[in-house]
Amino acid sequence: MSGLLLEGKNAVIYGGGGAIGGAIARVFAREGARVFIAGRTQAKLDALARDIAAAGGTVETAQVDVFDQPAVEKHAEGIAAAAGSIDIALNAVSVMHDQGTVLADLSLEAFMRPIDGFLRSLFITSKAVAPHMGRERPGVILTLSEPGSKLAVGGILGHAVSAAGKEAFSRVLAAELAPSNIQVVGIRPHAVVDAPAAGSYTKDLFTRTAAAAGQSVQEMLEGGAMAQATLLKRLPTLAEVAELAAFLASDRAGAMTGTIANLSAGALVD
Repeated sequence: MSGLLLEGKNAVIYGGGGAIGGAIARVFAREGARVFIAGRTQAKLDALARDIAAAGGTVETAQVDVFDQPAVEKHAEGIAAAAGSIDIALNAVSVMHDQGTVLADLSLEAFMRPIDGFLRSLFITSKAVAPHMGRERPGVILTLSEPGSKLAVGGILGHAVSAAGKEAFSRVLAAELAPSNIQVVGIRPHAVVDAPAAGSYTKDLFTRTAAAAGQSVQEMLEGGAMAQATLLKRLPTLAEVAELAAFLASDRAGAMTGTIANLSAGALVD
């Protein structure tokens, strides 16, 4: 019996060229999955694919705009036709948004940007993959949110609403897809400490907050207020997010659906 968690699984990762998507793609491939990575920047996808192939993994790339619903559906249909099924899907697409601006100074456009962006991409990708999952082969849709879904702090109105929306979407979708043998599980990491160094948009996202504290972004993530507000006094790493995603996507977590795995290092205790 193979010791690989995802042997024989077909996994598609949207936003695969990003820091979190890329880290998860590497672990999925290491654990035996055939990985399909999709994103808008072909150069990033190609670089990741070279790394995965060099490590012995199986990977295919596709330049896909996640907001182009027909293109996403065509891509999913192509994967299912080539591989026979889609067993795992993850939306790791990032949407730059505002953090730090209170209601009095916040525009409607800035408020709606993460809500529309994150939820639109989650709807489009979930709708595209669901018809090709489940039934005789268990399917797993993984989603990503943030502790902002639970926090009551100022300056994160759009961010918090989008995070809460992603978690609500995951719960309700789990109920809809359970009869088709498809699980939906959310992962709620905090800011990921090594993501900026891996090219994450969070380097730009947190610049203003870090500057206000007289720190660099990396200093803020390694020992600043975000880290100190967790029970473990540190933030999660890309490796921890990726390893948890692989477990949740595996048959070993086959009874888990409609819930959120809190990987915030104890920022919130559910």
